[in-house]
Amino acid sequence: MIITHEREKLINAIVYFAKNTRNFGIIKLNKLLYFLDFYHYRDTGRSVTGLQYYAWKMGPVPTDIYDELRSSLKEDLASKVYIKTLPIKNKSPMQLVQAIAEFDPTHFTKRELRLLEDLSNEYRDAKADAMIADTHLENRPWHQVYEIEKRIQAIIPYEYAFRKSEQDFMPSVAQENKEIIHNYQ
Repeated sequence: MIITHEREKLINAIVYFAKNTRNFGIIKLNKLLYFLDFYHYRDTGRSVTGLQYYAWKMGPVPTDIYDELRSSLKEDLASKVYIKTLPIKNKSPMQLVQAIAEFDPTHFTKRELRLLEDLSNEYRDAKADAMIADTHLENRPWHQVYEIEKRIQAIIPYEYAFRKSEQDFMPSVAQENKEIIHNYQ
């Protein structure tokens, strides 16, 4: 199995969130990854994990990792996390994600590590319902695709991380940032 740098970052982001938040199920994971990628893209012009997010009814979903977590984990992820099903009264069972390995920070930049920490602190005790509400706010990418454009289950473009007033200006700045970052790596 070939493991890419983005896959290593994705797996370690999952481990980090599992170790540093409570009530960490698949839905909360979807939201944390979304915030991680879109906030980082807004600031640097590139995502952390390379995932694509789709506008589903309950918010943005990175379908590749969502499907893997709900079916069978690939060997690299299965060696780092465990999925435990918890029954919940009068609701669908919760798929709890638990870390079984240590977080490896060597795959991340200082900015990415700071963002992982900030998101974990902000959403440490949050339940999935509250996080769904946060992703549905006006002027957020999911809202633009799902509510405004009515493109149900469509890809949410990373460029939507910029506010509308910034969209004409920011993609060129993001491209310049990508080039600067690439030149220093």
